[in-house]
Amino acid sequence: MSQKVAVLGTGKIGEALLSGMLRGGWPAADLLVTARRADRAEELRARYGVTPVTNAEAAKTADTLILTVKPQDMGALLDELAPHVPADRLVISGAAGITTSSIEERLTAGVPVVRVMTNTPALVDEAMSVISAGSHATADHVAHAEEIFGSVGKTLRVPESQQDACTALSGSGPAYFFYLVEAMTDAGILLGLPRDKAHDLIVQSAIGAATMLRDSGEHPVKLRENVTSPAGTTISAIRELENHGVRAALIAALEAARDRSRELAAGTKD
Repeated sequence: MSQKVAVLGTGKIGEALLSGMLRGGWPAADLLVTARRADRAEELRARYGVTPVTNAEAAKTADTLILTVKPQDMGALLDELAPHVPADRLVISGAAGITTSSIEERLTAGVPVVRVMTNTPALVDEAMSVISAGSHATADHVAHAEEIFGSVGKTLRVPESQQDACTALSGSGPAYFFYLVEAMTDAGILLGLPRDKAHDLIVQSAIGAATMLRDSGEHPVKLRENVTSPAGTTISAIRELENHGVRAALIAALEAARDRSRELAAGTKD
């Protein structure tokens, strides 16, 4: 924790990571931030006591650079950083679809790069962060990335070939659950419940179900079967979900997210 860490392009995820690191014991004096707007940089300084710098200053000063910009902004950021990043810097990329090899090609030869896909539950310290090493990254570099992202949730090491699938599952995953809650809330209103009561019922059910999945060790099929009695209400609902192809739609949706991650890696914007 004595090393300096810079968060570049500090948006919501970058700020969540910054906040988690501070709670995890990183001294504010060792944390640098960059932001597109000067007022945003000053806001971060006032809120957390960290030091705003330019991207070039971060590259020259910090031991670890965490790139939290959007995939479409990564090229411009790397062009700006390239003249200033020495070979002993650790670069951690959080951009969906951007491969470690494409980053390595734009920086000084031998720069270690680690790719991380986290998700928005980092805002409440419940992130799932998936970590892959580039060709020059050592076990120590990966462990350092795990230490940083472990401050806002859980981490998992995977081969980089699995990153696009992980982006589809966990990177975009919270949006699917929010979409499902939105639809169930609408259903609750249709069934005669006030919106706030429908929301509370669904959210607590989701929290309880997720906790059971995490803590019970049971397969989700088994847990679902425990709720599904013969000729009961649940099996009637499950039948309708199957009749409307919800399972197939989910699989297709995740395949589409995986494919878009691959397109981003190839530089496709539209």
